[in-house]
Order: sequence, then structure tokens, then C-alpha cells
Amino acid sequence: MPESEVSRVRRTVMQMARRLRQQASAGVTPSQLALLGSLERWGPLTLGELAIAETISAPAVSRTVKGLEEDGLVQREAVEDDRRAARVSLTSKAKRVLAGIRNQRNTWLAERISELTPRQAADLERGIAAIERILNHRDEPSSPTEANR
Repeated sequence: MPESEVSRVRRTVMQMARRLRQQASAGVTPSQLALLGSLERWGPLTLGELAIAETISAPAVSRTVKGLEEDGLVQREAVEDDRRAARVSLTSKAKRVLAGIRNQRNTWLAERISELTPRQAADLERGIAAIERILNHRDEPSSPTEANR
């Protein structure tokens, strides 16, 4: 694929992500939403694992988790073998917030997809399969704990 088309794919994917983020936030910042998404994907994680998952500094994770904890979206629990470490998990409130955001974004996207012609919809399905293949490339760790090994 020519470099110009590679750039077009990158720009389009990023623009789609930006548009979806704009559809619903429920008062949650993008950095908070990223941490909540990691916790939803991988389950309870330590602050260090969250830093690895989001490729941000430990102090940034601590600040973000503190805000999420104050909002009742995450809870901390001491790690059994290391009382200095804390494992963070989603609260039921966070799960409801994430479901609401996902629902609003899916509704927005479904409305846009319904405006496509049948051929465009079929092209989109094929494109999604290709993007999924790119995203599932095995160069990346499957979890933050795997990246830490």
C-alpha cells in the first residue's frame, strides 16, 4: 500500500476515534476513560500495571486513580504479598458509566452506518476485518502483566 494510503488509514482511524470520544463522556476525562477501559479489559490491576497498560508515568496513574476513586468509579485494595502496592478495580458505578458511554457511542455510529449504501456497508465490514487483524498483531503483549515480564 502506498505511503499516502497508509497515512489516509491512520488519519481516518484517528478521526473516527476522536468523533466517538466526542459523542459521550459522562463527565469522565479521556485519561480517566483510558484507565477505566484498561481495568474493564484486564480486570483489577496494580498501579504499576496500569502505568504499563497506558504507557504513562506512575505519578500520572496515581493522580488519575485518585480522581476516579473520589468519584466512586474505582476502588483500591492492598495486594496480599505487598502491602505497599494497591490493586485497583472498577466499581459497579464505573461499569454503569462505561455501559452508558458505549451505548451512546454505538447509537451514534449505528446511525451513521445506516446511511451507507449496501456496497459501502460491505466494504466497511471487510475494512473492519483488516483493521482487527492489524490490531491483533502479536508484537504487543496481551496484558500489562505480560509486558512486565
